[in-house]
Amino acid sequence: MTGKSKFLLSVFILVVVFILIYLGVNFTSNLGKTKSQVTTEDAGKQLNKLYSNISVTTETPVKGQIDINPADVGETLPDISKFPITVNNTTNQFVEIFSSTEKSGTGMDSWLADVATEFNNANIQVNGKSASVKIRNIASGTAADYIKSGKYIPDAYTPSNELWGEMVKASGVKTQLVSKRLVGNVPGIVISKSKHDALVASYGSVNVKTVTEAIANNEFSMGYTDPFASSTGLNFLVTALSTFDSSNILSDKAVQGFEKFQANVPFLASTTIQMRDAAKSGMLDGFVLEYQTYLNTADLKSGYIFSPFGMRHDSPLYALGDLPKDKLDVIKKFTEFVTQDKYQKMAQEKGFNELNDYKSELAVVDGGLLSSAQRIWKEKKNGSKPIAAVFVTDVSGSMAGEPINRLKESLLKGQKYLGKDNSIGLVSYSNDVTINLPIQKYDTTQQSMFVGAVNSLQADGGTATFDGIIVALKMLQDEKAVNPSMKPMIFVLSDGETNLGYSLKDIKDLVATYKVPIYTIGYNADIEALQSISSINEAASINADTDDVVYKIANLFNVQM
Repeated sequence: MTGKSKFLLSVFILVVVFILIYLGVNFTSNLGKTKSQVTTEDAGKQLNKLYSNISVTTETPVKGQIDINPADVGETLPDISKFPITVNNTTNQFVEIFSSTEKSGTGMDSWLADVATEFNNANIQVNGKSASVKIRNIASGTAADYIKSGKYIPDAYTPSNELWGEMVKASGVKTQLVSKRLVGNVPGIVISKSKHDALVASYGSVNVKTVTEAIANNEFSMGYTDPFASSTGLNFLVTALSTFDSSNILSDKAVQGFEKFQANVPFLASTTIQMRDAAKSGMLDGFVLEYQTYLNTADLKSGYIFSPFGMRHDSPLYALGDLPKDKLDVIKKFTEFVTQDKYQKMAQEKGFNELNDYKSELAVVDGGLLSSAQRIWKEKKNGSKPIAAVFVTDVSGSMAGEPINRLKESLLKGQKYLGKDNSIGLVSYSNDVTINLPIQKYDTTQQSMFVGAVNSLQADGGTATFDGIIVALKMLQDEKAVNPSMKPMIFVLSDGETNLGYSLKDIKDLVATYKVPIYTIGYNADIEALQSISSINEAASINADTDDVVYKIANLFNVQM
């Protein structure tokens, strides 16, 4: 090889080595970036590209007539038959009992249903007649809504805790406490072991006071459940308020402390199931749960520590209304039956009657104060971050008839729960996408425009669900450019069948990058398809048939808006 050839070869090798080093450095640099850093940089371009391929029209909003009366929960409640009877009466002399779900369902949640079945089989005599009970499985807060509204009042009521009994009493329904405890249970904050140890190191102990301080200082990520529906959520709300001012949970000091704490709470769940799913994803350091559920969830016991708080959940039993003596005597006889040692031991096998040494750190709260605390939560739960939400409505041919009518009804009744400090918009989709209402603050004018837009919806054509979501994302990103502090949300109302336009695969990474929760409400729907959309950012997916969708969507708006 000549000297010139050797020189050229050396130069070539140096160039190759330089290129390899350069590529290696850049590859390593890109590896060092998180996925969100890489994708966020191009997210706007990707969103604009997807949006440019969609046929989008904007309608001129038309005002509709609004109802200025406050929301009426009773109007939204479905027929009571939506909530199952888990034990039927076997005699003509019987009482119907509303029971919370952790004790009147199936499997490990069937204790009261099992005992009631034995009671009915025992041929027990009350005042010379055979007696029996009927058990209806219904969540404590939902049961309270039926009772307080007068839509359906059973003979007796056993919620998870006494807070609901106080609220029923305050509503004017005659309430008699027959037993303070049918079975023992305790609410608590379930915290990952590593975070629990860190809290103990920083604050000396773990309780609601130290947890609220850690959350206010942005050192702890926790979620809790809807205090309008969940016993544990209501208990946590009142306990948190009392940590800021134990003498008056409605004082300015209590409200200001709660508002600071709430500003750093990343997650509010409609149900315990949604809370557990979010916990499994690893996005939360802790969340609220009852001890009986904690014991019966294997993957929680191994990696989490349970720290009790607030009032005990001992399933009190109330007689309701002006009952005849025979019915009241059946309730008392049933109470004696279920509190026998045999059935209390049966309860322990299902996770109840543990932590009996725990004493309630919260006294019974007046029902009127509880209702006020719920209103404070509704007003302050979003802190200084108002919500901007876009409702994405399916108006394809498959929604024609009853589904579109129920969609309209649920939006028109649910809009009373949206909150005046928030901003909302409305999109509809079939073959193409229509912006029926651009995002604006939800004042009286926007409310009227929203009602008008909903009333104008007509079902026809194909189903381009993900095109509708892309348009909503674009609207929200444009809004965020103007109002950076706003918290974006999307609500998709559909039957879940997509047959046109983009697919979930096309938009999934973009939705994850923007971290916009997409709540889905199904109308006799392909719920699995809708769940796949909501699961991207841990939002709720509601499978609501045409009978109870109005109530479910009102609850969802109440929690999230």
